[in-house]
Amino acid sequence: MFQIMNLPFMVGIGGWEVLLIFLVVLLLFGAKRLPELAKGLGKGLREFKGAVEGIEKELDEAVDSVEKTQEPDHSSGA
Repeated sequence: MFQIMNLPFMVGIGGWEVLLIFLVVLLLFGAKRLPELAKGLGKGLREFKGAVEGIEKELDEAVDSVEKTQEPDHSSGA
C-alpha cells in the first residue's frame, strides 16, 4: 500500500491508518471543532519553526564570533 508520510516517527503509516486517525479525531472533537484544532496546530507549528530558526541564528552568530576571536590579527603589519 502507498505511504502518505515517510517521517522517522511515522514509519509504516499508510493511507488507511491516516484515515482511521482522522475519523477518530472527528468523532472525539466533532466537525465544528476540527477547523479550530487545525488552526491552532498550524499556529503552534509556525511558532515552533520560528523558535528553531531563532536558535539556529543565535548559534551561527556565536560560531562566527568565536571564529573571529580565533583569527590571527594581520592588520598590524610587522
